[in-house]
Amino acid sequence: MTLSLTPAPTFSGKAWQQVLARDASADGQFVYAVRSTGIYCRPSCPSRKPARKNVVFFASPQTAIAAGFRACLRCEPDSAAPRADPQAAAVAAVTRYLDSHPDAASLADLGRIAGLSPFHLQRSFKRILGISPRQYAAARKLDRFRNQVQRPAPARITDAVYEAGFGSSSRLYQDAQQKMGMTPGQLRKAGQGLQLRYTIADSPLGKLLVAFTEKGVCSIAFGDTAQALETQLRTQFAQATLTPDKDAQDKGSLNTAVANILSQLTEHPASLRLPLDVRATAFQQRVWQALQQIPRGQTRSYSEVARELGQPTAVRAVARACASNPVAVAVPCHRVVGSNGSLTGYRWGVERKRQLLALEAKQE
Repeated sequence: MTLSLTPAPTFSGKAWQQVLARDASADGQFVYAVRSTGIYCRPSCPSRKPARKNVVFFASPQTAIAAGFRACLRCEPDSAAPRADPQAAAVAAVTRYLDSHPDAASLADLGRIAGLSPFHLQRSFKRILGISPRQYAAARKLDRFRNQVQRPAPARITDAVYEAGFGSSSRLYQDAQQKMGMTPGQLRKAGQGLQLRYTIADSPLGKLLVAFTEKGVCSIAFGDTAQALETQLRTQFAQATLTPDKDAQDKGSLNTAVANILSQLTEHPASLRLPLDVRATAFQQRVWQALQQIPRGQTRSYSEVARELGQPTAVRAVARACASNPVAVAVPCHRVVGSNGSLTGYRWGVERKRQLLALEAKQE
C-alpha cells in the first residue's frame, strides 16, 4: 500500500511523549498516523505503540484522511470522544456489591446484579480488571481479615475468620499462605518469626537489594549505599529475622533472582519471571497486575491505569499503589508517568526512573 503524505505541521518532541504517555488531554489537538499500517489514532489510543520512525503527525483527522490514512477502529479518532467500555458500569456495580457483602455469591447472582449473563460477566470482569469475580471476592475477604487482626485491638483469629466471610479456618489458611505469604498468626504479629534472607549487589542504577522468604522475593530495592538499604529492610520487616547472604551473587538460592533482575536492566528478556511474596490489598494487587501488563519500552499515565481498572476516579489511589510497590522492576511502576509525560515521582528516585525508561527504550 502506498500513501501520499501531504505536508504536516511541525510537531515538537512533546507530541511524541504525549503519545507514549497516552495523554488524553492531547486528544483533539492532533492525531498520529502509522506508515506501516496506514492507520491514524488519537494520542490516548490504548493500542501498542509503533516505532517512532513510522509515525507522522497531523493537526486533524481530515488532514490524515487526505494523506491516505484510515481511522483506528479502537480509539475512533474521528469521533468527539473515545467510546466507553459498555460493560464498565456493570463491572463496577459487581465490585461494589462484593465490597459490601462478604458472603459468597454465585456467578449467576452477580450476573443478575450486572444485567449480564454469567458468561459475559466473567469475560467482561477479567477483561476490565484482569481477575475473575471469584478472585476479586477472595482478595476482599483477605483485606477484611487483615484489617481485623492488624487493628490496635486485634480480634481473635477465630472471630476474624468468620467476620471476614470465610466459611472455615482451613480456607483462610490456604488463601493466606498463597496471597499474603504469612500464616494468619504471623500476620497478627506483624511478621514475627518470619525468616528473610537478603543480598546486595552492584547494578547500573546503584546498589541493588534482593530479599527472599521461603515463598519468593519480598523486596527489590535500589539505593546509594548498602547500609541505607539494610536499614530500610529492617524497618520494613521489623519483626522478622533477617540473614544476609553475602555469597548469593556467586552461589546459593538467591543467585538466580539477582541474575534475572540484573539482566532485566541490561538485556532484553521477554519478561521477568520470579516467584513473588508480597503483601497487598485487593486494589494494590489489581494495580500491580495492570503494571505487569505494560509492554517493555512503553508507558501509561496514572489516569490510564485507573481507567483500565474500571475506576477512572481512582488516580490518586493508583499513584499510592505505585509508590508502595516493594519489588522494583518485577512490578514495573517506573512505566507509569504523569498525564503530560512527566516522570513525577519514583520510590527509588526520579533519576533512576529516567534511566530505566531510557534503557528499555534503547533495547526496543
